[in-house]
Amino acid sequence: METENEQQRWAMDTLAIHAGQEPDPHSGAVMMPIVLSSTFAQESPGQHKGFEYSRSGNPTRQALECCLAALEGASHGFTFASGSAASTTLVHTLSPGDHVLCGDDVYGGTFRLFDKVMAPMKIETTFLDMQDASRVADAMRPETRMIWMETPTNPLLKIFDIARVASIAKDASIPLVVDNTFATPMLQRPLDLGATAVVHSTTKYLNGHSDAVGGAILTSDEALAERVGFLQNAIGAVPSPFDCYLVLRGLKTLGARMRNHVVSATDLAKRLEAHPAIERVIYPGLSSHPGHELASRQMTGFGGMITAIVRGGLEPARQMLEKLSVFYCAESLGGVESLAEHPAIMTHASVPPEQRAALGISDGLVRLSVGLEDVEDLWRDLDAALAN
Repeated sequence: METENEQQRWAMDTLAIHAGQEPDPHSGAVMMPIVLSSTFAQESPGQHKGFEYSRSGNPTRQALECCLAALEGASHGFTFASGSAASTTLVHTLSPGDHVLCGDDVYGGTFRLFDKVMAPMKIETTFLDMQDASRVADAMRPETRMIWMETPTNPLLKIFDIARVASIAKDASIPLVVDNTFATPMLQRPLDLGATAVVHSTTKYLNGHSDAVGGAILTSDEALAERVGFLQNAIGAVPSPFDCYLVLRGLKTLGARMRNHVVSATDLAKRLEAHPAIERVIYPGLSSHPGHELASRQMTGFGGMITAIVRGGLEPARQMLEKLSVFYCAESLGGVESLAEHPAIMTHASVPPEQRAALGISDGLVRLSVGLEDVEDLWRDLDAALAN
């Protein structure tokens, strides 16, 4: 058995395949078994083999949590029934009267959580553009207890300086939480840059096959880990063993998939930027992106997500989405299949229209999740859908 210290020397692709996943000691099975038992026998009251009840802990879930923690360079990993469940559990470490600073461009479900669920519980959130890190320092209050960001953001793909904001958070003795769903640990490791915790929707790139819903929290902060572990068990929004197995299986190809996503997305972003039907392309890998240099320093690849603004607004954008055949018009992202969606109508409909407009989420804005199909087929599909 490899020790934790030995595993720390492994490369990312090796960790994705082996971390937390020794062959089954009973059968020698090299794939982690799906342990469906809801309860576990005890030799004597309180004397067990590490598992009591599947909400509190499960061998398949434990393997996933160990693997994800290894990939993010964390000491502790916790998985949940969805990304929203992970976010909600983490926000429950706060108390009424606390204040949160959150990036202005976040997943619609995250906005809804802070604005519609936590606000009535007297936890106030200020949404601000963190591209200028000094704005974060200026917005701090005595009651600020958490900073939350996505980078790249969803759907405008803004790039925030994790290290600089982490320094601000450290000076204030509060946690910085980074949603790393778009980048994955293969392209960005926020904990290495000073973040306190990382959140994932494992539904997306980590699983990679659009057949499981889940979430995760990774951290090396002992006090936070103790609290999150308690809340994970107390709230109980845990994933099923089968979903954990599916994410574990997906992780084994994460490195190969992410490298392919990046290559194809970079190619398509460059072609779209020159297309007459496209007003603007937002992709961190383009030199035209305002955060390109920061992304080049902070990330090892620019991701598989592209945001494009179709000339003419809603109707041309709608027609484009209706004409696509290789790209599916669907919510979510990060799967082997390419997806296209309209944030204003779909994933970010919970964000008020005036706030979407202020952010730049226009009616012509389309978000593309570039999959693993042949890039020439993807380009032909986009080009044909954009034709008048």
